[in-house]
Amino acid sequence: MASGTLRVTRYTALGGWGYGSGMTEQLTVREVMVGLEAVAPLGLAEGWDKVGLQVGDPDSSVSRGLLCIDLTEAVVQEAVDLGCGLVVAYHPPMFAPLSGLVEGEGSQVAGGWKTRALLAAVRAGLAVYSPHTALDAVRGGVNDWLCGGLGEGVSEPIEVKGGKRDEYKVVVYVPVGEVDVVRGAMTDAGAGGIGKYSGCSFGVEGEGTFEPGEGAEPAVGEVGRFERVAEVRLEMICGGRALPAVLAAARGAHSYEEPAIDVLKLEAEPVLGKAAAGVGRLLTLDEPVGVGVLAERVKERLGVERVKVAGEGRVGEVQTAAVCVGAGGKLFEGVEADAYVTGEMQHHQVLDLAERGKGVVLAGHTHTERPYLPVYRERLDEVMVGAGGAGGGAGGVEWRISEKDRAPLRFC
Repeated sequence: MASGTLRVTRYTALGGWGYGSGMTEQLTVREVMVGLEAVAPLGLAEGWDKVGLQVGDPDSSVSRGLLCIDLTEAVVQEAVDLGCGLVVAYHPPMFAPLSGLVEGEGSQVAGGWKTRALLAAVRAGLAVYSPHTALDAVRGGVNDWLCGGLGEGVSEPIEVKGGKRDEYKVVVYVPVGEVDVVRGAMTDAGAGGIGKYSGCSFGVEGEGTFEPGEGAEPAVGEVGRFERVAEVRLEMICGGRALPAVLAAARGAHSYEEPAIDVLKLEAEPVLGKAAAGVGRLLTLDEPVGVGVLAERVKERLGVERVKVAGEGRVGEVQTAAVCVGAGGKLFEGVEADAYVTGEMQHHQVLDLAERGKGVVLAGHTHTERPYLPVYRERLDEVMVGAGGAGGGAGGVEWRISEKDRAPLRFC
């Protein structure tokens, strides 16, 4: 390490990445995950995706990590040979539910080669993490990188997404005279925090009605008589971890035998404008080009010699292009553009677009993803070291790009 080079020591929730000169102790998987999620927040991933840590001990040490697209047996062995403690596999190796991790003849039931790869990772003490669609959706991620090679223009997500928000609004209907007691109990249990403020709540008066049935023991009114009570709709926000305690506190402080309580899941607000993250990209080029020119730009960006093209000679110039790495066929349904750029699509989807006068460029599923790995490595170094910091492990982890990870299909 060069004299004066800063090196990450620890990440804390309050202070961010800590820096110090000289050698430092190794980071843990948990600490490296903070950097991974800073580059690609997992809240941006699709709901069906299986992102995050899939294998390993979050408290194990990491000094070297391996980046790949697919976790195969060869990649696991490569990680072991290189002395890596963490493999970041873009595609989640555990996507469909596993019925077991069984070796030998029974391994076919649980996935065959995939089971062997996972078992090898476990035995070697490797942690395995996947960013997948979170890395696609984030600004500066895979889709933005691909768009950056197609020509000057403006890109926006096809579907805008917000970040993950693990918060709930708890609504309790409380007799007017009990509001302070219930609010206080919920606050003590962890509700009512908004930013730097505590004890936050909202209340509006209304009328509650009920009729106690046989066997009930009402705090207000009598069995068999319809009651009207002045109540307050009390609203407070709390995090997911505090939710059980807040609900218990609200019920415990409430005088009613059966208090009325609503729990509402809060969604994150989507970020609009140039910073918006989301699924796919709709690229509007400053200068329109032909489908053939667009295909050449795709090849140059991805470093491939051949791509599949539909619509060349039948489509006018392309001003707008829908872009999605991997497989974009389903995402493109209902999306209007002059051309569609992705890794793969079904035959009937390509045929439909071509017959409607649209251009299509297919570059191969992982061919649209794998060239991003060097960029991903740079972003990880920048996040862990800070802008302008030295790469190649200056962030406490030396990142390698797998040489054994290869596309299963090639153009010939």
